[in-house]
Amino acid sequence: MEDNELRQAIAVMESYKERVEALSRQVQVLRVSLDEVNMASEALKAFKDAKEGDEILVPVGASTFIPVKVTANRSAVVGIGSNISVEKDVSDSVDYMEANAAEISEALKKSAEALNEAQTALTNLSAAVQQEYANRQQAASANQ
Repeated sequence: MEDNELRQAIAVMESYKERVEALSRQVQVLRVSLDEVNMASEALKAFKDAKEGDEILVPVGASTFIPVKVTANRSAVVGIGSNISVEKDVSDSVDYMEANAAEISEALKKSAEALNEAQTALTNLSAAVQQEYANRQQAASANQ
């Protein structure tokens, strides 16, 4: 490997490291989002299945729930993005959350695959660069 090729390989390694870090953050954000959507979906299902007067636990975040008595009103206010929320029938809310969970799951799967590919490429390139340094060190020792 020529010096120029080695410098290029090291620059590509740095690029892979940055990509791995960015994808790791993206995977973490998607996992948190999926957990939130799943928690909301479960709460909506409990609300949908409850009868008027029943008491259900509603998640408010940070693994905290509050008991709430169910009324005859069967609607929920659902965030649809960009800080916009709409009132939906509880059945439509459940469907929306399930569709949202499916989208996030798919994005998570793709991000995890991309992360795995970037990590593999980084590992392989790193091994090649380390081998080149070892070869150069051996050559330098042999020439002394």
